[in-house]
Amino acid sequence: MKAFMSGRRVTSSGLALLLYVVMCTQGWAHGVGESDAAFIAQGAGARVGPFLYLGAKHMVTGYDHLLFLFGVIFFLYRFREVALYVTLFAVGHSVTLLTGVLNEWQFNPWLIDAIIGLSVVYKAFDNMGGFQSVFGVQPDTRAAVLLFGLAHGFGLATKLHELELSAKGLVPNILAFNVGVELGQIVALSLILVVMTWWRAKAAFARQAFAANVLLMAAGFVLMEYQLAGYFLPGGA
Repeated sequence: MKAFMSGRRVTSSGLALLLYVVMCTQGWAHGVGESDAAFIAQGAGARVGPFLYLGAKHMVTGYDHLLFLFGVIFFLYRFREVALYVTLFAVGHSVTLLTGVLNEWQFNPWLIDAIIGLSVVYKAFDNMGGFQSVFGVQPDTRAAVLLFGLAHGFGLATKLHELELSAKGLVPNILAFNVGVELGQIVALSLILVVMTWWRAKAAFARQAFAANVLLMAAGFVLMEYQLAGYFLPGGA
């Protein structure tokens, strides 16, 4: 790992490009689009198919989820390991999404999304061997993925609270939404794994891996700073 960390530098152009992309995306990492919000607010009763679609769409377009999962599987080569960590994240995400909506738990959306940005920072720092090099310890990665999965689920539950969800058909609709999230996760991860498999086969991967995680950490910090600014600045909280 020390050899991996030595001599890896990030080009300023690559960092600038990543920061530009993140800043140009929606600051509300778990935000629901206006058209989708209007759809959710319409009517009542069980609408399993549409909510299944909305859940999958949320995951596939949820860049905060994708950045974190990209970091989680970055150095996982065995299918068993990938399945384990993705399952832990899915369990955490599902528990807080379902219980948060059904029990009407309220949390500040800015702070929840700041924690989600922190999850991206954490995983990038972990991938760079930062905990061992700086602190001389290695946190339990499985526990961390589960805990951050809980935070990601709270993030979406908090946003859904802002919508007018009908009590009629709420349980099947939320269950369908959660299943859609997991299906979207499978699709997104499949694409990421295809790219990662191709990239890992290249000789350049070893020297580019550190730079990629520095960029990943930078994206996490941008997400955190945006959300904390929204919380502390007037009108944000």
